[in-house]
Amino acid sequence: MENVDKRDRPFTPIQKNSSSGDISAKILLREMYNLVFRMKNEMRSIKYKPVDYQQLHALTEAKKLAAASTELKIRKAAQTSKISKEQMLVRQHRQVWWQEHQRLAEVRCKMESEIKSFLNEENIGDECLSELIQFEQELSEQWCLYVKNVINPVQQLRADLKYRQHDITQCSRSPTELNSVKVLEEVDFVKKQLRDIFERLSLEQQKLENYLSGWNTSVLGHYSEERSNLLSVLPMELETLACPYPDLKSSIFNEFYNFTEKYQKKLQDFDLQLEDIYRNFLLSEEDHWIYQAVLGQYPGDLCGRRTLCLDMLQRYFPHKSRHALVEHEKYCDQYHFAREQRRILISNWNKNRRDFIQKAVLTLAEACAAHETESALAKDRKQQQELCADLKAKVRCFAEGIPVFAWVFI
Repeated sequence: MENVDKRDRPFTPIQKNSSSGDISAKILLREMYNLVFRMKNEMRSIKYKPVDYQQLHALTEAKKLAAASTELKIRKAAQTSKISKEQMLVRQHRQVWWQEHQRLAEVRCKMESEIKSFLNEENIGDECLSELIQFEQELSEQWCLYVKNVINPVQQLRADLKYRQHDITQCSRSPTELNSVKVLEEVDFVKKQLRDIFERLSLEQQKLENYLSGWNTSVLGHYSEERSNLLSVLPMELETLACPYPDLKSSIFNEFYNFTEKYQKKLQDFDLQLEDIYRNFLLSEEDHWIYQAVLGQYPGDLCGRRTLCLDMLQRYFPHKSRHALVEHEKYCDQYHFAREQRRILISNWNKNRRDFIQKAVLTLAEACAAHETESALAKDRKQQQELCADLKAKVRCFAEGIPVFAWVFI
């Protein structure tokens, strides 16, 4: 640095009477120029050494190989973790399915035994039950015919194909010797028959489901509407009771109508809310039924129930994203909450209606008792007045000198 000519250094004049900020900026600028000067001097000095690019390339390749090996290990670990998680979920699903299968099997056996014991009772005398027994026999005959014409030939063909495959592998016979073309034609023919049968059964199933769904909806809607109508109708207990005070009975009726109108308004609000939530469902009616069936398989107190349910729903609906299923779950929770609130409202309505009827009947009974008491008092008062008038007349006659034996004629 000292051997360098001073003329190569940049000129940095110093001005007097400058402010402290200007002095700091100029000092910083001078240091920067000095740094640039030193860098230029180092570039021209003998301290500079050429770069070994081969060594750098080797180091870079080694780093790349190490990074690739680490990335491969991470991918293998992630894949192993994913597989183990999948296996754990499948084991949990199987455990839940097995428990649900046992529970449903027990319920089915219990229901079948109860139905059979009920149908086998003597002197039932109901045409509906006899029709059910006949329908059960027809279904049993149809099932036996289906097994004979469809299931047994398929199982026989499957066993025959397995035998031929085993014969080919063990005896080293060529497929042409076994007439493979004829076998394939037979398999295609069976597939076509089964496809036609399944399509016909699917159509029948769809018709029955639509019929039962419409019947169920109409019955439930009619029941709900009939129940709300029964709650809003004036009870016979109040209508048939006699009340000596028409104003009191009219006020009780008006109070009942106001009470009913308030609950009807709340019930209509809940019905509108349920319709709005139902329109926001992201699944079709059939998919929603599957959704409910899947949720029903997992008990509410199961550990990790939501994770298992979402995993199974994604398997059932691969075309739906997880976000869509979560949104549908949110709407379903809102729908069930509104349904529960509606049920509580109807229960409270029914309870308050019974309490109101009891209080109204008690009030009318008290009014009748009070009226009878007033009538009895009025009758006694009238008798007392008549007695007083009679006594006054006798006293007046006595004062006027009428004999006592003449009182009888007065």
